[in-house]
Amino acid sequence: MRPGRACPARSRVDPGAPRPVSLTVVSASLFLVESLPAADQFTLDGPEGHHAATVQRVHVGEELLLADGRGGTAAAVVTAVGRGTLNLSVTSRGYVDADVPRLVVVQGIAKGDRGELAVQAMTEVGVDEIVPWSASRSVVQWRGDRGVRARAKWVATAREATKQARRARLPVIAGAPDESTTVVARRIAGAAAAFVLHEEADERLTTVELPATGEIVLVVGPEGGVAPTELAVFTEAGARPVRLGPTVLRTSTAGVAALSVLATRLSRW
Repeated sequence: MRPGRACPARSRVDPGAPRPVSLTVVSASLFLVESLPAADQFTLDGPEGHHAATVQRVHVGEELLLADGRGGTAAAVVTAVGRGTLNLSVTSRGYVDADVPRLVVVQGIAKGDRGELAVQAMTEVGVDEIVPWSASRSVVQWRGDRGVRARAKWVATAREATKQARRARLPVIAGAPDESTTVVARRIAGAAAAFVLHEEADERLTTVELPATGEIVLVVGPEGGVAPTELAVFTEAGARPVRLGPTVLRTSTAGVAALSVLATRLSRW
């Protein structure tokens, strides 16, 4: 035991007493489909069917969820398993409304897999749209085919994270493949509120006023941060510099930390 730390009390268990019942609930796996089945019987095939039948080894009688990524859902029970396919019986249907205000993160393009890590984590905590931003301090620039492939990785990462998080709505990945500072500034000007994460800001994201509707745009810089000229452009467009705390976070974690603050303040969590 470490000095200065109290030893936790240990409860005594009566050997003859009944064991407590576990209340752990495992949610059904979610699979994304282009469109939800109109009939009560449905065959899940293609990549999703292969993943369910071959990788996850789903069995007859198991329940799962289907989602179209646009809010529509359907609960189903597996009635038969084939080679890379599942036969399903739909038991119920639902719809998840889009959250308001809408949360948009402008993510500075980062080197290596940091961008994909950011996309994964932000999808899990509920981002609605991610905008790849070609910042002046981005070490990596998305040009030509390289940019197309890099954006495709972000799309695939968001899709897998949506399934893992059991989200009914798939976040949008903007860009063709990325967006310039000028385009981001226009997006800021049209938002209900916009904030730039900056370590020298006086205001905190935990205390700034938030809109009840519309779109909240949050700008996260790349490894080198937001350049002074970019900060000037964004503030002129209506954004406010804010900080999260006394430490400087990596570009792969700053966005998810900020979204967690917003999700809490907006009562999403």
